[in-house]
Amino acid sequence: MSKGKLKVETPNGEKRVLLHSCCAPCSSAIVECMISNCIEPVIFYFNPNIFPREEYELRKSENKRYASELGLEFIDADYGHEEWLAGVSGLESEPERGRRCALCFETRLLKAAQKANELNIGLFCTTLASSRWKSKEQIFEAGRFAASRTPGVEFWEQDWRKGGLSERRNEIIKERNFYSQLYCGCEFSMRKTP
Repeated sequence: MSKGKLKVETPNGEKRVLLHSCCAPCSSAIVECMISNCIEPVIFYFNPNIFPREEYELRKSENKRYASELGLEFIDADYGHEEWLAGVSGLESEPERGRRCALCFETRLLKAAQKANELNIGLFCTTLASSRWKSKEQIFEAGRFAASRTPGVEFWEQDWRKGGLSERRNEIIKERNFYSQLYCGCEFSMRKTP
């Protein structure tokens, strides 16, 4: 896919969007697409689920590097892993795409909606919906939940898996030599790697 091929429009023609970002690889093609459609993403990094701390810092560093290279605003939220663990207590054995993931998405997107409101940005979205390992429906539901609890902001339910963005994501990862993680983020999603 050539850069900027997918045409997207925000609801109500918003030109500034708070983009909750889980990592640079997932953000890459989405950010490029937004910029090519004259949409300014403000990158918001809030991922208290990521474990261990070194993994969190590595993902944050790559995300920050990409934003800096593109001249984009990058907002770093607190880590807060212990608080996140307390919030999902009792759901440790849930399967991926289960209740723990739904609660995790709600927690992160609520914080994104609140940050958008604080910055007077009327629209927010997330890179989480770009992963084929995650349920788009679960993520969109969490986004709607967050928007319903935060006056003045709207959740943008954009399908970031279509229009060649997944292929472009893979190209950008190679071009920029991004670190690509081998698991979602939390200790409950870790898989044994070869």
